[in-house]
Amino acid sequence: MTIIVRPFECQRDELTIRGKEFFPDNADRRLAPVIISHGFTADMTSTAKYGEFLAEQGYHAYTFDFCGGGWNTTSDGDFHKDMTPMTEVEDLVAVMKYVVKDKTIDPDQLVLMGLSQGGFVSALTAAEYNERVHALVMYYPALCIPDDARNGDMRGIKFDPANIPDTIGEGKFQLSGEYARSVINMNVYEEIVLFNRPVLIIHGTGDDVVNYNYSKNAKRAYDKVRTPCMIDLLDGAGHGFQGEDDKRAMDLTAEFLHAFIR
Repeated sequence: MTIIVRPFECQRDELTIRGKEFFPDNADRRLAPVIISHGFTADMTSTAKYGEFLAEQGYHAYTFDFCGGGWNTTSDGDFHKDMTPMTEVEDLVAVMKYVVKDKTIDPDQLVLMGLSQGGFVSALTAAEYNERVHALVMYYPALCIPDDARNGDMRGIKFDPANIPDTIGEGKFQLSGEYARSVINMNVYEEIVLFNRPVLIIHGTGDDVVNYNYSKNAKRAYDKVRTPCMIDLLDGAGHGFQGEDDKRAMDLTAEFLHAFIR
């Protein structure tokens, strides 16, 4: 099978979002689109392997850089000044609107997939656009972000949560104070359960960045509202899957999508 990789661009306000599409050549039907969101400080190079894998499975995958989403992102925007989880929701919505205009994909089969902060952002976006998103996949989702803001410690960036300054952190990790303010009052489980389509969560029990109990709590929250949610805990896997853990995660993702995508 030949996999086509091509760049794409779309707009969020005055900012240009840049990404890549992965899809099999000579597809004989409209393909289900899967939009893959990278994590905090990362970029689409970290999600390319998933785009290629999903294309090999018969999907049309899209990877992209959030605006200011990391240190080496190609999209517009400044990591230190512009990026918050909620601006990333806006970016993802812009990519969704671009994707569903493509006549070669099936807009009724749209899947959101996200890693770490990208998983958190994908869950919020799926909840906001429940009628447009068909399924949600999250790898080690950073559902801890609102709690971290309330604790005044976000990935080692410390501040007074009762008096958040205009900037927090320093050096490479300097961020706008709005990064914390935008989520500090959020009840993440109340937010994400507004999505009632199929959900897959994969998390490692050795994750020292986002405790896997956040994913277990998400599963319980989805179960309460009868959202079909599957969770797979990879024994000993850390934050960012490698080797056999990564292969297992991709295989689980393929099984999930094949079960719920026409």
